[in-house]
Amino acid sequence: MESVVSQSLENYYKGKKIFVTGHTGFKGAWLITWLQLLGATVKGYALEASDEKSLYSIVESKIIFESIIGDIRNREKLTKEIAAFQPDIVFHLAAQALVRRSYEVPSETFEINVVGTSNLLEAVSQLPGKCSVIVITTDKVYENRETNYHYKEDDTLGGYDPYSASKAATELVVISFRNSFFNPARYTIHQKAVASARAGNVIGGGDWNKDRIIPDIIRSLMADEAVAVRNPAAVRPWQLVLEPLHGYLILGKLLHEDAARFSGAYNFGPVADDHLPVKDLVKIAIKCWGNGSWIDTSDPTQPHEAGLLQLDINKAIMELNWHPKLKSSAAIEWTINWYKQLPENIFNYTLQQIQNYQQQ
Repeated sequence: MESVVSQSLENYYKGKKIFVTGHTGFKGAWLITWLQLLGATVKGYALEASDEKSLYSIVESKIIFESIIGDIRNREKLTKEIAAFQPDIVFHLAAQALVRRSYEVPSETFEINVVGTSNLLEAVSQLPGKCSVIVITTDKVYENRETNYHYKEDDTLGGYDPYSASKAATELVVISFRNSFFNPARYTIHQKAVASARAGNVIGGGDWNKDRIIPDIIRSLMADEAVAVRNPAAVRPWQLVLEPLHGYLILGKLLHEDAARFSGAYNFGPVADDHLPVKDLVKIAIKCWGNGSWIDTSDPTQPHEAGLLQLDINKAIMELNWHPKLKSSAAIEWTINWYKQLPENIFNYTLQQIQNYQQQ
């Protein structure tokens, strides 16, 4: 039977006007599909999908929503589209979201992630009515000392690579707008609220991005090649894509109902003892696929990527009553099973995974 929380979300989001940036991306496509099931009226704003095999290319013709193709850096167009829609809640997922690509296009990464977020929040600040914004950042916003420590929301922000630093800077933009324009103490006047969501490493069906572990695994297994693993010992907070999305939906609801209480930052990730090294993820994925092998391609000259990153999720558990439903091993299994589906079954299987998750 569907959980009380899921019923509450359906009751809340039904008929709500939800603006989603980055809806053509991996997480964005899952989110708009879930919002469709919840009965929301959805408008998306993003660049064209980057891969014809993407989840978005599968769902776009099968769900009802409005799609605007545009660049988050185009402040005039973004402002116009938000003003025309008058959203109740905004989920801001549009981003340059790849660590290794940020080394190739550092300035573009900062423009998209920092300036793009500022453009969005400025547009929302000009709306006449009530609106709440969830800005999606990352677990990599913290000054990572790579020690056996689980980062909390009030820990120091930082970032070694351009991607991480741009997301930490995005958090500063959120804090500035919260203080300057969305101050909870003056909520009755401006009726705007903003919170940020810092999710761990997200896996799930429909991700075909370059230099991400699951797409790399799937491409290799499909080609009957050994999976090349850059950082087999690196430990990450793996989670199924539906886990943080569930958190975003809960946070969106609560923030819209009580801005003073829920304006702030929240971590979303696995429980403390469920952070796996990359090599374990690869081994589980190969086992779920049914065959395959992997090789260690560690190279000290490759761009830096953190070796250890862990999140403390107690704030989300205590304040939002959110908690991860699946262990990392189950998240990997759900993900691999998605990729094993026949093309004609993928959309229905995507809906089935959302519905099965809600019933956990």
